[in-house]
Amino acid sequence: MKITGIDGMTVNEVVDEVRQGGKFVIYYYCISIAIMTFKRPSSIYFIRATESGQGAKFTLMSILLGWWGIPWGPIHTIGSLITNFKGGKDVTAEVMSTIAQQAAS
Repeated sequence: MKITGIDGMTVNEVVDEVRQGGKFVIYYYCISIAIMTFKRPSSIYFIRATESGQGAKFTLMSILLGWWGIPWGPIHTIGSLITNFKGGKDVTAEVMSTIAQQAAS
């Protein structure tokens, strides 16, 4: 999965940023088409300690396009909104584990 926000950073720079409070997050969005509803994760975003999240576009997409499928549209839209309003799903531990494994290889 693609990670947005770490372009040009070394592994040590990423580790330092995480130690300072940076994190890796996934946002969710929901799109409904008639009776079909799709809830999908975004790419992984690296949010530095000094930055705010990137979830607004996924939240807006869900608000505009997620409600229309019955019954899952409202259910998945509300779930996506709750996750995004909490700052996204934190996947820092998993990403850092993968980075550590790749650095050891």
